[in-house]
Amino acid sequence: MIKLRFVLLSSLLFILAGCNFASNSSTEKSISLPNETPAADQTPQKEVIVHAVPAVPPVSTPIPPELVAEADAQELLLINLYERVNPSVVNIFVTVESGNSPQGQLFPTQGQGSGFVYDNQGHIVTNNHVIHGAKKLEVTFYDGTIVPATVVGTDPDSDLAVVKVNVPAETLRPVTWGDSDKILVGERAVAIGNPFGLNGTLTTGIISALGRSLPTESGTFSIPEIVQTDAAINPGNSGGPLLNSQGEVIGVNTAIVPREVGAGQRSFLGVGFAIPANFVHRVVLGLIEHGKYDHPWLGIWDNNLTPEIATKMDLPANTSGAYIIEVISGGPGDTADLRGGSKEIALENGLNTKIGGDVITYMEDQKIHKYNDINAYLSRRCQVGQTISLTILRNGQERIVKVLLQARPQDKDLN
Repeated sequence: MIKLRFVLLSSLLFILAGCNFASNSSTEKSISLPNETPAADQTPQKEVIVHAVPAVPPVSTPIPPELVAEADAQELLLINLYERVNPSVVNIFVTVESGNSPQGQLFPTQGQGSGFVYDNQGHIVTNNHVIHGAKKLEVTFYDGTIVPATVVGTDPDSDLAVVKVNVPAETLRPVTWGDSDKILVGERAVAIGNPFGLNGTLTTGIISALGRSLPTESGTFSIPEIVQTDAAINPGNSGGPLLNSQGEVIGVNTAIVPREVGAGQRSFLGVGFAIPANFVHRVVLGLIEHGKYDHPWLGIWDNNLTPEIATKMDLPANTSGAYIIEVISGGPGDTADLRGGSKEIALENGLNTKIGGDVITYMEDQKIHKYNDINAYLSRRCQVGQTISLTILRNGQERIVKVLLQARPQDKDLN
């Protein structure tokens, strides 16, 4: 059974073009007429000095005033956005104990990432991977103020964490939240963070794609509805905000498709990923209130119902949904009598899978086209302890199954 189905392939070709510029200057040339013997009634011809006419540069067409005004407006928008939001963005310095000295002892190493102010109580949002294993945390504000921080809560399954600083409430500038459900591909995207430790760096781009899936560090689960952007994100940007044109947070920058640049360093290739703001907000509230976040789950392993698999299950080839490979013993799906695959087959791609189990086609009123839709629905609309209705196909017949959602277990409990 394959639990992780996330592969990213990327390549980049840089083309550099050089231009040579030459300057023209006024020159004076002496031109002699051909040597001829003058006629008797003619006076000898004198040398004539001809002045070369200097080249006249082409006259550029003036830029229409409305285009200049539009460009100025775009600049002012970004300047204003930066002035409003940058005071909310922080640099997080982390000290961890790693490696071994010649005497066999652990020694401290440092790393850094980004974060942003969540509220006036001193809560700061960042990535879990930024602070993982931290023995000491320090937060640097935009004005250079450095204060210690403590961990409030972490959630590896969403790669989110909350830390807290003890500073006067009036000195804090909480961010404004946007609605990540309203993001459209092609919209402006702005990132503010600390790439390579360069504090307060602003980069811009667009929303490149929506609905991506990003594997967690363990690889067992995935983060749904990831936002893809081409706004430059580099090491050190992790945990910083992704913003819309209004300066509202629409995501938390968390990962890139990297290019190795030597000595273990990675740089941006134009493909960055951010955790959507609405999901972040839900997780952060749980971390602040309980120190952890419980993800609801069905207790199944599933995959996409492709035309090949549908045909092998005696279903119409155009049937869409997620077919259940395995039901976890004791999980919510097991309690609801969902059924996993009973027959192992070889697919055309060379992989093996189990078929013959239930196919999920709807969760409540939401059509399920692929297995990622299940994770997205659970993260967006469900909570632990909630009962939901699933529409399934079993042996080609449609039926409704009620499932009481439980908290997703830790990886160690699934082995």
